[in-house]
Amino acid sequence: MKKLIFLTVCILPLLSYSQSLTAFRDSIKGGYNFWLYAPAANCDSLKNDSIKSDSVISKKPLILFLHGQSLCGRNLSKVRRYGCIDAIEYGKEIDAYILAPQNPGGTWKPSKLLDILNWTTERYAIDTNRVYVIGMSLGGFGTLDFAGTYPEKVAAAMALCGGSTLSSLCGLTKVPLWIIHGTADRAVSVTQSQNVVNAMKNCGDTTLLRFDKLKNVNHSRLARVFYLDETYEWLFSHSLTDSVRSVNQDCAITVATLKDAFKDLHRNSGKFAVIDVKKETDDGSVSTADATWHVVKQGDTLGHIAIKYHTTVARLCANNNIKATGILRIGQKIKVM
Repeated sequence: MKKLIFLTVCILPLLSYSQSLTAFRDSIKGGYNFWLYAPAANCDSLKNDSIKSDSVISKKPLILFLHGQSLCGRNLSKVRRYGCIDAIEYGKEIDAYILAPQNPGGTWKPSKLLDILNWTTERYAIDTNRVYVIGMSLGGFGTLDFAGTYPEKVAAAMALCGGSTLSSLCGLTKVPLWIIHGTADRAVSVTQSQNVVNAMKNCGDTTLLRFDKLKNVNHSRLARVFYLDETYEWLFSHSLTDSVRSVNQDCAITVATLKDAFKDLHRNSGKFAVIDVKKETDDGSVSTADATWHVVKQGDTLGHIAIKYHTTVARLCANNNIKATGILRIGQKIKVM
């Protein structure tokens, strides 16, 4: 009888539950604020220890996304400008939780990342054997620092145009790891990734490592990795339960792959419900529950606005139903996300 009651209670939320994106602020004392994306059809209000193997609940993987320096601050809306959550808004189907903290400034702290990871896994139906970390630039440093500090927590990691601040990188040899860096990167030199690889080789076995240098690819181009099917196929092909841990060598990300990153993808704003987003104005933008707006000031152009919010003029025009040749008015609100 108890089992029947449990199923009845759980099935009802499942019938109406849809994808959601929730902002958490000050949920962890001294920790990062963060977004949590929850996939559809998951009874995520139940703790892991209450989910039985014969129940209707299925645990989902979790991706920890770490942003770069440009998204640091205390306006949580910035974190949606590129990366895994933005990929979903573009129409990418990712059947996993996505944990996207915001770094207020400085290097990412592995202990603080572990705090929000533990907080999330204690409250949501997450498969702790399938936790993945991916980050770019400053987030690439954070990815390698976290995976190297807590290799037992990470099923696989992908570090884009980053490096590491750890004194010892031997922990990274225990994690399926894909490091990607462009040879034309002027923001973070490819030597940063090469130094990580060299340090790992000094530790011994590096059979779990992939290192790809993409010829003539600059720093910002690697942001396209978040919009590729290959990225998520590679991450999800690894698990802590693998009898023999190995690194997937079959998926390929090339210069040509990056060029076609947005092929067949179309922005689909409103794809998920956005919950508990407060108005924030510390960078001159205005955030509402489902969008961020830029208030036009004297001298603003669509090009300047696109650069500020890490988007394109074409996307601004599509979001606002305006033409690139149109005249902006002071005080006009431009939807940037």
